[in-house]
Amino acid sequence: MSTSQKLSVVERIKTNSDALRGTLKESLTDDITGSLREDDQSLIKFHGLYQQDDRDRREERSAKKLEWLYSYMIRLRLPAGIMTPQQWIGLNHIAGEHSTGTIKITTRQTVQLHGILKSHIKPAIQSFNTLHLDSIAACGDVNRNVIYSAHPATSPLHKEIEDYATWISEMALPKTRAYYEIWLDKEQILNKEEETDPLYQDRYLPRKFKIAIAVPPDNDVDVFGNDIGLIAVIDNGKFLGFNIAAGGGLSTTHGNASTYARVGSMLGFVSGKENILKAVYEIITIQRDFGNRSDRKLARLKYTIDRIGVDNFRTELEKRCGFRLEPAKPYSFKYRGDHFGWQRNQDKTWNYTVFTENGLVKDDTSCALKTGLYALAEQGKVMFRFTCNQNLVLSDIKDKDKEDVIKLLSQFGIDAHTEKAGMLRRNAIACVAFPTCPLALAEAQRYLPALISKIEPLLSKHGLENDEIYLRMTGCPNGCGRSYLAEIGLIGTAYGKYNLHIGGDRLGERLNLKYRENLEEPAILETLDALFEQYANEREPGEALGDFAIRRKLVGGNFVTA
Repeated sequence: MSTSQKLSVVERIKTNSDALRGTLKESLTDDITGSLREDDQSLIKFHGLYQQDDRDRREERSAKKLEWLYSYMIRLRLPAGIMTPQQWIGLNHIAGEHSTGTIKITTRQTVQLHGILKSHIKPAIQSFNTLHLDSIAACGDVNRNVIYSAHPATSPLHKEIEDYATWISEMALPKTRAYYEIWLDKEQILNKEEETDPLYQDRYLPRKFKIAIAVPPDNDVDVFGNDIGLIAVIDNGKFLGFNIAAGGGLSTTHGNASTYARVGSMLGFVSGKENILKAVYEIITIQRDFGNRSDRKLARLKYTIDRIGVDNFRTELEKRCGFRLEPAKPYSFKYRGDHFGWQRNQDKTWNYTVFTENGLVKDDTSCALKTGLYALAEQGKVMFRFTCNQNLVLSDIKDKDKEDVIKLLSQFGIDAHTEKAGMLRRNAIACVAFPTCPLALAEAQRYLPALISKIEPLLSKHGLENDEIYLRMTGCPNGCGRSYLAEIGLIGTAYGKYNLHIGGDRLGERLNLKYRENLEEPAILETLDALFEQYANEREPGEALGDFAIRRKLVGGNFVTA
């Protein structure tokens, strides 16, 4: 049990924080520094923010004996990743007034803003509040944004199941009123019993916790890469419940063999709203009680399950729930990527999926993406749905409004931008990395577009330009870009150097394995050129690149599948 462990420093910070208040109010009013007090840097994550600095300017500022250029990233809690046009308009204004102006769509199906100065945090959060948006528990050792299959057209029951993302998110919110007191100037709770938290208690979770809901045939959420993966079971047009998997997680640490990526283990099937929510709740409580609170590198649910065993975990879950899980029911995934362009929904409305490279919403010489999306929001005829592949679905478009939307997509070059993107580029994902992520060892989102431009001619050379290959890049081994679930994963080891992994499958059910280590760009291109040539010449009909790598034993070891 975690109570017998020597607690980490972060555990002390949480339990001594007065329900996540800490000294944040004092830190925020300190004009001498752009930084927060040390303990508050941990606590602010629970409020949806990270303290960062411009790593491109560290050396320059250190040489001048100046403080690093600190700023903050804010991430919204947005279950299922949906915004109204009015909220998008507000987001656009907040980004321009308080951040760098660029809107970042994340792999957790929400948005975040970077470059917010300390004095702008509170005004930004208050502006979001007027839009009925918040950043509560978007980061920190709690359940984070609940993600959901993004494309309404792929299932007639998409809307029915969608509500579970909100129900789970609300159920797993911390009970502390600290967010409202600190950022929204709400009156302080004097009777602390009112914020007693039976789920998180005063210690919260040992580490971050992620939940995904997949609606077959789509696995755009990479459901097995999450602490809890819920797979909707549909039979004869009726939603029956969820298969529940647990223990997925992709973060590792270079040089630490005790850390590893893992796909979730199937626990069983649960039906009925009350039982489904109860099962999710109790999985969280097991992790709260049994998770490692001594070593944060080994604190995710995947390590808890492997330590106590899947069968023992299931038994403990059933004991806490008061009911037995049924055997998992059949399901089938067919797609993992986003469905670009126009799609017709069951309710006769339309969707248009916009390609948003690495989730960056900004204008450039090829496409006035940010301006065009703002114009679409002002038109008020679309909803905004974020995908876990960092793209954007313009949804709920009525027949009578479709032509007006088409005109704006064309006017701002959004349709051409989406249509000209090659298959590899469309399916690629990159984490933020430099210059703001403090964990980054190498570039990712700033570098991947240029690297893809050099990889695409290699694909064309071998007749593979239309193959649905999944490539993902992360600037460190923490897996925010889900690189361990890609057919080609590039994982930063040092500036300009990456480990190359291959062998993941196209449906997100199998991890890849390391193929080459510490490659710089020339070696990456040379290695991929040889790999593509072999794949083009020796693959079987319909065989995917990842499956080919396994069949030809291009990487050794045991592949781990869901």
